[in-house]
Amino acid sequence: MPNAVPSPSSHAHAAARLERLPFSSYHRLLFIVIALAFFFDSVDLGTMTFVLGSIKTEFGLTTATAGLVASASFFGMVAGAAVAGLLADRFGRRPVFQWSMVLWGVASYLCSTAHSVEALIGYRVLLGVGMGMEFPVAQALLSEFVPTASRGRLIALMDGFWPLGFITSGIVSYWVLPAFGWRSVFALLAVPAVFVLIVRRIVPESPRWLEHRGRMREADSVLSLVEAKVMRATGRSELPPPAVDIDMQSALRSRGAFREIWSGVYRGRTIMVWTLWFFALLGFYGLTSWLGALMQQAGFAVAKSVLYTVWISLAGIPGFLCAAWLVERWGRKPTCVASLTGGAAMAYLYGQTALHGGSVALVICAGLAMQFFLFGMWAALYTYTPELYGTGARATGAGFASAVGRVGSLIGPYVVGLVLPTFGQSGVFTLGACSFALAAIAVAAMGIETKGLALEALGQAQAGASSTDGYAAARSPR
Repeated sequence: MPNAVPSPSSHAHAAARLERLPFSSYHRLLFIVIALAFFFDSVDLGTMTFVLGSIKTEFGLTTATAGLVASASFFGMVAGAAVAGLLADRFGRRPVFQWSMVLWGVASYLCSTAHSVEALIGYRVLLGVGMGMEFPVAQALLSEFVPTASRGRLIALMDGFWPLGFITSGIVSYWVLPAFGWRSVFALLAVPAVFVLIVRRIVPESPRWLEHRGRMREADSVLSLVEAKVMRATGRSELPPPAVDIDMQSALRSRGAFREIWSGVYRGRTIMVWTLWFFALLGFYGLTSWLGALMQQAGFAVAKSVLYTVWISLAGIPGFLCAAWLVERWGRKPTCVASLTGGAAMAYLYGQTALHGGSVALVICAGLAMQFFLFGMWAALYTYTPELYGTGARATGAGFASAVGRVGSLIGPYVVGLVLPTFGQSGVFTLGACSFALAAIAVAAMGIETKGLALEALGQAQAGASSTDGYAAARSPR
């Protein structure tokens, strides 16, 4: 092969070979492709915020039933996220990532054909399975390709495609919904699933995973290809030798991935991250799934409610950019706690003022502040989660955390539908604020810091006798 790397590197572990690579345009290409797939998925997920009011009107739904429709995709996401992690740790990141895109594309189109609320709920569950499969696998896949120095920033930026997707779904709904109805919105958003053809061509299987499964020849082939592309991208004729090799003892364990995330020091991390995901997503989706409908209930027209929700969501862009900078500058744990705490405070303020007789300017300003913190929360969440586990359990750990979060997601919109008639809009946003506060407490009390640590070093912490000892081991010089 042209530009072949020196032969000694072929005997080094995948982690050592990947970590010594300079960041290049090839890494940026992988990031863009994976992030765009994440973006298209996010567009579908955000659509319900803008079309729920129209669906509620067409089918004559009660608030409780409308909440069930909003929650339907999260039923599927629970199963999809949990199964995807296990499948990705067993069969590979790449095939699961690709099939998830096919599934949510087909399901989005089917939603456009639903002529009963029961059929719509069924198709939304199927759509949720596809979306739930993609999110945790995208985290694991990207984190296993990029060097440690760039990992946190890139994963946080990838999550920034979620607010962009949310805003895009709002823009599509703004133009399509009034003229063509909610069915056309779902049909149009099924088209990006063809992006899977680009993913198949550009994104290889994770060499870390291949090596973990004992497929050394395939891992070496992928690594050689990656190294050659990095050298071409950087104009180098050779690469630096791998650093002192990273201990791969975590890859040699034979226990199953689910047992792994409940063993040793991982047990505390799993409890923490499940609590974080459950309450963070309960609060977030409980509020955002109803934003458009709540504005319509407050007297805004359909088009205006969509437009104002899009404007509010624009704060997500500086929110995730700020979080992407802070996770590397300040750390994962403090960024996560700060964004959750800020989100709790702003959600409470929003419920007490903006939707309780406030002016349009107050609605938008309070909403901007709330969404700034909440989308920053997502960036910290997606950066932090895959770093808590070693290669053999990373997708499973991230997948089950996401699945537990989706339980919160499906509960949130339904509970809002029950709370709204009794406690009003201020009660809905107080519920969201309390959820974010509980998530922040879990991270502050039980979370560890993962900034600047190689993935394998974090896996080595499993060998520690306690959480503190294990974390110290991960921090020790290699």
